[in-house]
Formats: sequence, structure tokens, C-alpha cells
Amino acid sequence: MSQEKKHKHENTKMVINRLSRAIGHLESVKKMVQDERDCSEILIQMAAVKSAVNNIGKLILQDHLNHCITEAINTGDKSELEKFSDAIGKFMK
Repeated sequence: MSQEKKHKHENTKMVINRLSRAIGHLESVKKMVQDERDCSEILIQMAAVKSAVNNIGKLILQDHLNHCITEAINTGDKSELEKFSDAIGKFMK
């Protein structure tokens, strides 16, 4: 990971809580696989994990737009806007 400047967002606690729940859910899916549970059940749970991770990404995206990008626009920081565009492209893959 690169050494970027640190900044705190208003949704940090919510993101961390949601990440913790998603990690716990993924651990339970891992146990389902180890316990040789039905593939259909596993796939349904994987869809739930995927949705949770996507929603966490959306929350981070909203927070970033509301703070970092607004500041970058106000200061004319084009490099921050380019990094954001690249991040959106990777997130949407």
C-alpha cells in the first residue's frame, strides 16, 4: 500500500463496523464450504457477502465525494481527481 496522506471521514466508524460484519459473514461462508454444505446455499451467502462489500464501497465513495473531491475541486487539485477516476474504474470492474 502506498503512503498516502491520512484523512478522517465522517463515516469511518460505520465503514469499519460494516467491514467487520462482512468479514464475519465471509468466515461463516468458509465454514459452510469446509462443512460441505449445499452449493446453492453457499452461492446465496456469497451473493450476500458481495452485496455487503459493494455497499461498503458505495459508502466510501460517497464519503470521498463529499470531502476529498469537493476539496480537490475547490483547490484545483487535478491529480486527486485523476486518482479518483482511476479508483472508480477499478471499483466498477
